[in-house]
Amino acid sequence: MEDIKAIDIMNYPPQVKELVGYNFNDYTEWLHMAKTTFKPMLPTGRFPITDEELEKHKHLYGTMFYPYETIADLVKAMDEIGYDRICIPAVKMWSLRSHYFVWDFSVDQVQQIIEKSKGRVIGAAGYNPFDIEGSLREIEKAVKEYDFKFVYFHSMSFGLAPNDKKFYPLYAKCNELNIPVSVQVGHSAEPMPSMLGNPMYMDEIAITFPNLKINLSHTGWPWFREWCDLVWKHPNVYGDISAYMPKSLEPYQITFMFSGRGKNKVMWGTNGIGLARGKKELMEMDAKDDVKVRILRENALGFLGLDR
Repeated sequence: MEDIKAIDIMNYPPQVKELVGYNFNDYTEWLHMAKTTFKPMLPTGRFPITDEELEKHKHLYGTMFYPYETIADLVKAMDEIGYDRICIPAVKMWSLRSHYFVWDFSVDQVQQIIEKSKGRVIGAAGYNPFDIEGSLREIEKAVKEYDFKFVYFHSMSFGLAPNDKKFYPLYAKCNELNIPVSVQVGHSAEPMPSMLGNPMYMDEIAITFPNLKINLSHTGWPWFREWCDLVWKHPNVYGDISAYMPKSLEPYQITFMFSGRGKNKVMWGTNGIGLARGKKELMEMDAKDDVKVRILRENALGFLGLDR
């Protein structure tokens, strides 16, 4: 089949150095991941620093851990690999261990990236449950002034389940503005309480806000069956498989996303770990061409309310 111009539903500002300048080695959470999840490829227990390390790990170029130099470089890579657009949220992530913001990007920063990309980046706002009123003002600005398309929030980093009352103002605001909301579910590779990522917390939200489109990001693993259940059960619930390579997904989840139960609701995202490999894997998998188009592109366009 011809190449599919993919939509990356889940990426991050540090995908490029320009306008961001973020150092992962400054934060306990990422160093924890360098010593655990990424230990096989980062034996030093940190992300590349020296010229020698950068040369040795140049295969990571194009990931948020070894980012593109400029937004123009990112757009060039998108054209070469076959991406129409990527979504970048103004993420807010708190450290329960160190009591600082691991990520605290603003909608203004993301808007600068969008402008430099000439529309190839889709903006999403973030949410800080410690500053509800300020967050709601920023979301309103993001949607009404910058035309951002959704909100992504990271509840577990704040030590809260996504059905906590502090998130209800967020759901109500998104419902009012007629935009979707996306939340990380599943375990946390960082030192954060994984139990708060159980997708079943969102069952209550999907019932309470039946007209609010919800994305369960990051596959829900190890609660992947629960993730599949909610995506199947609720017309307003979608799910993305970002942070995982498609061929490494659980067989049950692969069957679900390629079947009639999930093929219209599952979306692709890179989670900032490279545009090429995951898309290539999905293209090589045993599924009908129209299903691959849905997962790589069409379902995200539907979720975001964009024209095909």
